[in-house]
Amino acid sequence: MAKRGKGRTAGQVAGVIEVPAGTKPNGPVEGVYYIDTGDCELVADPDNSNGWLLRINGVMSSHIDVAEPLFLDFEYMRWIAALVESKWPPESPPKLRALHLGGGACSLARYFHAAYPDARQVVVELDGKLAEYVRGWFDLPKAPLLRIRAGEAREVTEGLTPDTRDLIIRDVFAGAFTPRALTTREFNDHAQRVLTPGGLYVVNSGDAPDLKNAREDAATIADTFAHTMIIADPAMLKGRRYGNMIMAGSQEPFGNDPQLARKLLGGAVPAHIWNDAKVRAFAVGAQIRHDPPSETQGRTGS
Repeated sequence: MAKRGKGRTAGQVAGVIEVPAGTKPNGPVEGVYYIDTGDCELVADPDNSNGWLLRINGVMSSHIDVAEPLFLDFEYMRWIAALVESKWPPESPPKLRALHLGGGACSLARYFHAAYPDARQVVVELDGKLAEYVRGWFDLPKAPLLRIRAGEAREVTEGLTPDTRDLIIRDVFAGAFTPRALTTREFNDHAQRVLTPGGLYVVNSGDAPDLKNAREDAATIADTFAHTMIIADPAMLKGRRYGNMIMAGSQEPFGNDPQLARKLLGGAVPAHIWNDAKVRAFAVGAQIRHDPPSETQGRTGS
């Protein structure tokens, strides 16, 4: 579930674009495209001559500025970028190894390539046709700098070698919420196994004002990781609207970076940071999600 940073709305899209079998688009063209899981709409940004918006099955998914990879239109993506840059300053960029669960237009992967030129990134996208289109529409880094892997996010994560990723970002939605299989304690264990000891697990948690989903996400992440954090705007933290919270888990402390706090407050939608103590207080009494018993047994025995 994505919300544009400035609350703008896109205009109407053109008609259906037919892409002949065996070919891919040569740059972005406004219209509706059929994909494996339904359809997507590519819309020219009416406020930015270099901008494109992507809707997937009617839900806003991504924004890309073809001229500036370091521009992120969605606030929650800016918050993720600020958190990652706080941990790994781009001034002395590491060879970051990142796994993105959920692809869309690869906005964050494109951003991190610009910020960390030596990064190695894998984007897992369920819809193979969408992945082909995104490669054709936008000037994305080539492999091995950026690989787009068609597949189911949990299955791919479970098959990865331990200690091979510094950063995992979960940004997968089916409608307004993340599929449950990607939110359980068992899945978080797989993510933790794949991360390096100092690695960072970041999730985009969407919720309604009752915050039930967010509390369960927070409780499950806090049950998995020794240190947690939440970034969100005050209205969302108080349960006053629908929106997104960015949650993070790590086995290492996050520290107290005043520059991160200032950067988050300076955005178009100012955001606050909740430290580990506040996250755990927020999650008190919330259910820790688990796989159904039959699935847990099956995965354990595989």
